[in-house]
Amino acid sequence: MRTSFALGRAFGALLALLLMAAGAEAQTDPLPSWNNGATKQAIVHFVERVTSQASPDFVPVPERIAAFDNDGTLWCEQPFYFQLAFAFDRIKALAPQHPEWKTTQPYQALLEGDLKTAASAGEKGLLEIITATHSGMTTDEFASTVRDWTETARHPRFRRRYTELVYQPMLEVMQYLRANGFKTYIVSGGGIDFMRPWTERVYGIPPEQVVGSSGVTEFRIDKDGKPELVKLPKVQFVDDGPGKPSGIHTYIGRRPIIAFGNSDGDLQMLQYVAAGPGARLVLYVHHDDAEREYAYDRASQIGKLDKGLDEANAKGWPLISMKNDWKVVFPSAQ
Repeated sequence: MRTSFALGRAFGALLALLLMAAGAEAQTDPLPSWNNGATKQAIVHFVERVTSQASPDFVPVPERIAAFDNDGTLWCEQPFYFQLAFAFDRIKALAPQHPEWKTTQPYQALLEGDLKTAASAGEKGLLEIITATHSGMTTDEFASTVRDWTETARHPRFRRRYTELVYQPMLEVMQYLRANGFKTYIVSGGGIDFMRPWTERVYGIPPEQVVGSSGVTEFRIDKDGKPELVKLPKVQFVDDGPGKPSGIHTYIGRRPIIAFGNSDGDLQMLQYVAAGPGARLVLYVHHDDAEREYAYDRASQIGKLDKGLDEANAKGWPLISMKNDWKVVFPSAQ
């Protein structure tokens, strides 16, 4: 009996140790929503290389800069960019003040729910929509409008708030990088004033670390003597394609050592980051999961990945397979 009792205690102790070890391993996994594979290992090994003082690739903390595209890289971008969804909703909200929109395209199509006709207006028509909905108010008023929209608007397929359609695996990457001394920046073609009201709450990225397309603002004194900035219907800077390296240089001042994108609009940013001295890592998020999100690349009008896909394949840049690398896509519903 004593022998059986002793063996039972020993077995119990061994089981407890194994469970503790398994728990410790789970706690130390910096990317728990990622499947173990080459892409996850590429990220982890890169961070270990540049943060270990014994490594020949060690990078001092001030130089640990990470750049992330936003649309399609940090959150969903289909069936259209979410900033356009905001603009479409603003057209409906502002329509009572503009009765002429009922018979003027592309406003008429949007008010009638005809997105196909509205999209046929092309870049000029979409720019007109953005101008009409993103100017003529103070920067504070616009930020408040954006925050209100993120609390109420819902995605047409997933029926969740747009800010809930962020990618859980990418949230973990940003947290992992920051825990290892990196500053994380958004470098996006989206509007800087559209992103800044919510990026800190959703991504942990403060507004001063958001680089994006911007419009002209004008300083004024209102009728009550209060200083304010008013958004004008003029484009100041487009942070897309070749504009992204320029935006990094102008607004960050250091070349990132790691960058994430998902489309041809990110190609020049990834080329710029990869060309720097020392250890570098650039990655593309590849949308190949139609069941949990969307599947698209070369033929897509939104988030087209064609030239960038060729370059990634030619240069060995890791492709993050949404289908194979990610255990989950979006965070659990709140």
